[in-house]
Amino acid sequence: MIFRVRARTQPTENNMEDKLTQEQMRRLVGEVERLSQRRNEELNREQVEEILNELSLPSDLVEEAMLQLRRRETLEAEKKRNRWIGAGVLAIAAVALVGGSVWFFNNQQQLTGVYANSEQSVLTIGREAIATVNRLENPQISYRVILQDAPLGQKLSLGCDWINPQGQVAHQNRYETKAIDKEVWPTQCKYRFNNGSAVGTWEVRMFLGDRLLSKTQFLVE
Repeated sequence: MIFRVRARTQPTENNMEDKLTQEQMRRLVGEVERLSQRRNEELNREQVEEILNELSLPSDLVEEAMLQLRRRETLEAEKKRNRWIGAGVLAIAAVALVGGSVWFFNNQQQLTGVYANSEQSVLTIGREAIATVNRLENPQISYRVILQDAPLGQKLSLGCDWINPQGQVAHQNRYETKAIDKEVWPTQCKYRFNNGSAVGTWEVRMFLGDRLLSKTQFLVE
């Protein structure tokens, strides 16, 4: 009698790698089921032609019909992608608008807090404080103002109106400060009087934007 002995093969490295966990097996079964269902739903060329014959439709138009169908599917996919892109752009714009509104609100709140100390707002020629101006000397005077609670890191748009005795604006200064680096910020605007300047009581007004910060009256002789 001849006995045949079957050799037992040892598991190779590849066989070890083919082992699946319970979770991998569950996913594998699900994928196979999905592919099987898709294959069952797809029709081959012969089945398509049989259906068209039953419907009395020309089978020679299948290729063109498939081409048109693919074009429509591509167009629909592109439209859907564009809608998503448009929605994304609108979302970004909305976020930017909200962020800009918050920044503007905070900025306005900071500007609203800026004020000038009236006791420290003075007219000067050079460094000398004055209350009367001799126009015949053609002096250039400065209106020096100390701003309080100035917003750090910002530049302020300031201006001065020089009002003559008739209530008319004889001169305007409009300027922007350097970036504020301290909350107590000195600033000034200037005007030069001449022989033609009206005599009487004048007034100078300093503004932050449209908001009046400080005003002072003085006499021109």
